[in-house]
Amino acid sequence: MTESALTDWRERIYKRSGEAGMAVGVVPAAPTGLRASAGAGQVTLEWDPVDGAIGYLVHRGADAAGPFLTTKQPDVDVPGVPGARYVDTAVTPGETVHYVVAALATMDLAGPFSAPVAATPREGGGAAVAAARREDGDGAVTVRVDAAEVTGPLPRPWREMIGSEHLSHLLSRDETGGRPIGTELAGALRLAHEELGVRAVRAHAILGDDLGVYREVDGVPVYDFTGVDRVYDTLMGLGLRPVVELGYMPRDLAADPSKTVFGYRAIISPPKDYGRWGDLVQALVRHLVDRYGLNEVAANWSFEVWNEANLEVFWSGTPEEYFRLYDVTAAAVKSVDAGLRVGGPASAANGWVEELIAHTAGSGAALDFVSTHTYGNAPLDWRPVLARHGRAGTPIWWTEWGPTPTHFHGIGDGPFGAAFLLHGMKSAAGRVDALSHWVASDHFEELGRPPRLFHGGFGLLTVGNLRKPRYFALRLAERLGDHELATRVTGDVAGVEAWAARHDDGRIGVLVWNGTLNQAQAGGAPILERRVTLTLDGLPADRYELTHHRVAAGHSDIQAVWASLGGGDWPDADQWDELHARDTLDHLHPPAPAHPTSGTLSLTFDLPMPAVSSIELRPSRDG
Repeated sequence: MTESALTDWRERIYKRSGEAGMAVGVVPAAPTGLRASAGAGQVTLEWDPVDGAIGYLVHRGADAAGPFLTTKQPDVDVPGVPGARYVDTAVTPGETVHYVVAALATMDLAGPFSAPVAATPREGGGAAVAAARREDGDGAVTVRVDAAEVTGPLPRPWREMIGSEHLSHLLSRDETGGRPIGTELAGALRLAHEELGVRAVRAHAILGDDLGVYREVDGVPVYDFTGVDRVYDTLMGLGLRPVVELGYMPRDLAADPSKTVFGYRAIISPPKDYGRWGDLVQALVRHLVDRYGLNEVAANWSFEVWNEANLEVFWSGTPEEYFRLYDVTAAAVKSVDAGLRVGGPASAANGWVEELIAHTAGSGAALDFVSTHTYGNAPLDWRPVLARHGRAGTPIWWTEWGPTPTHFHGIGDGPFGAAFLLHGMKSAAGRVDALSHWVASDHFEELGRPPRLFHGGFGLLTVGNLRKPRYFALRLAERLGDHELATRVTGDVAGVEAWAARHDDGRIGVLVWNGTLNQAQAGGAPILERRVTLTLDGLPADRYELTHHRVAAGHSDIQAVWASLGGGDWPDADQWDELHARDTLDHLHPPAPAHPTSGTLSLTFDLPMPAVSSIELRPSRDG
């Protein structure tokens, strides 16, 4: 894709398809208890949670009187943060910054801002001043894990589903970079299932004309689901199930087939006949139930209505036409069996969520789950809105999520993506039912196929199925045990977080990572490096084997390996062999014995930003 075409796409992608009406909510109160603490290269804000808030807006200014401007990053689609804490690393040491915070009741309804607070970030960074910083408390972080205190089952929101390019890509015999597209896409999805625990795949365009689902002959609808069968049989063979995103529009059924999106020209028009659309959906769902069995489809499949209809680039109709489409689609799915799951709005940037909830309350259409998308931040918390509408407990699915919504953006290829992914997953754990990374593989062609090995693709895996740092981060999270452990992080914390869990066999895993939401620091910031002291209490065994894996620049970093081989667009045969041989999860230190004292073990290590450390203790059977 040319730079001008990419710029045009980026300008169009944020345009709304229309206003669905202001959702009714209660204006939230201004947050109270706002406090700011400064450290090396950062200011941390905390405040008291506000009842009914789905998130918070954080603004900053150079003066207590303002003006205050958003802290939102330029490539992030939602300005809010979900919890009552925010770390600002886009600061200059020695310069005082003032902050105000407001609560969000919905995406279109914010309360008043709090009274301002101020803080002055301190100097730091670099090996020469590291020791002095730690003596003053700057740059020193303590992580304390109680191995005897289980807080509950470890939530794993990544397991529910993962994204993929349209599934007809599985049938492709073409090559990208000399690699077979269909075979490698299937291999990437298999890895997601086997190594990350993923159960389902969501993809666009199952009703696209490339699968030949619908045509009209002499004005009579003709269905052909053989293409759908081929891709879903492939998924089933990989151990996966589909989230059936019902879209886009078959050409012969479109009101305006000239309205398209992506290089494969998916049609984004409403149907010319809603009755025929409902008949098509009913016929497809009935076919799937007949082919795979009602028990299978009811228990393991789901049906999502369209994709991001709140953006004009994905929906050429009005909001009212989408809500009509939703009602017709949900009725068609439920006409096959009332136990089948259907939901939406599958919207961009948290849009139309409350509007669809309110609409279905009036129309009576089924809404078995609520789905939306966000990029560049942890997802907001829609539970208060569901509770306000009498829908507490309705599953919340984030069916697209990742470090950036922008094609060919490089921040996801390196270690920044790894820390970002863990930050989002831990934030979502226990409050959402699915946080689906978009996507598994760089075999992706929405705006053109990959032009080179590292091109800023959305995938966890490159073309060639090399594991990017964020793939390893998710793999390390999946390796944690089922019993989450009490964890506390103190000191000059900044973007340091921790997650710990225990296996039934006594193994204990701790993830500690250091990240930021400031994309300008994606390549690293020495001032944000931290010296971490990890202490584990309540250890039941006398001897362990300790392993320490690291994801960082030069560790578990396949992009750095490619650079060391000379880089360029695509590897030759020998370079592919070298890349696959070095596509490894790297140890920071060789495994070593560890001997707790009175059930306590401590270790200290430096943690760059961005970076991830994974420490595992395995009870030793040696004498």
